[in-house]
Amino acid sequence: MAKILDLNAEPRTAAGFRAVNRLRKAGNVPAALYGRKTAPAQLQVHAKTFSKLLESSASDNILVSLKIAGGAADQLALVQEVQHDYLKGGILHIDFHAVAHDEEIHAHVPVVTIGDAAGVKFGGLVEVIHHDLEVRCLPKDLPESISIDVTALQLNESIHVGEIKLPEGVRTRLAADVVVVHCSEPKVEAEPEPAAAAAAAAAKPAAGAAAAPAAAAKAAPAKK
Repeated sequence: MAKILDLNAEPRTAAGFRAVNRLRKAGNVPAALYGRKTAPAQLQVHAKTFSKLLESSASDNILVSLKIAGGAADQLALVQEVQHDYLKGGILHIDFHAVAHDEEIHAHVPVVTIGDAAGVKFGGLVEVIHHDLEVRCLPKDLPESISIDVTALQLNESIHVGEIKLPEGVRTRLAADVVVVHCSEPKVEAEPEPAAAAAAAAAKPAAGAAAAPAAAAKAAPAKK
C-alpha cells in the first residue's frame, strides 16, 4: 500500500511574480491546497525536501500528511500535480488535493506484470493494453501498483479486468470484460507463391524485349 509521508508546509501570503521568484530563490516552492471539504489554501514547502520525497516514492500516487505551521491538525492530501521547470530544472508549483481518511479517492495505479507468459516460448508477444487502472479506495488502501501474474498466459489468450485479484478494499471502474494483457501471435509476412513469383520474373524480360523494338523503330530514319 502507498505510504503516507510527512511533509512540513507554511502558509503563503505573498503573491505575484516577484514574490514567487523571491520565494523560489529562498529554496521554497509555492503550492496550493484544495478539496471538496477543505477551504483553499496557499502554501509553500521546502524545495529540496519535496524533491527527495518524490525520489523516494515508489508510486506516482503520493499521499502526504501536511503539517501546516499554525494549523490545528495535520491534513491528509494527495499530490495532484507537480509542475517542473524543464529548462532550468527544479519544481515550479505543487497542487495538493485534500482528502479525508474515511473518504474514497480516485487514482490511476500502474500495472506490473509478473513472470514469463507460456505463449512466449512459441514466439508470442505479451502486450499490456492498459498500463494503469483507475481505482477507487480509501487512502489507507491505495496500492503502489497492481501485479498481474502472466505465467499461464498462452498464445492468443488475454487477461481481463474481472480476472485480476485487486488488493482488499480496492475496486476499479473498468468493466470486467476489458482486456488488460494479451499474448499475441507473431505476425509473419506471407511469401509470394512460387508460380506467381516465376511468372512475375518472366514478365519483366518480355516487357523489356517488347520495348526494345519499339524504341528501335522510333530511332530508325524513315525510307524515302
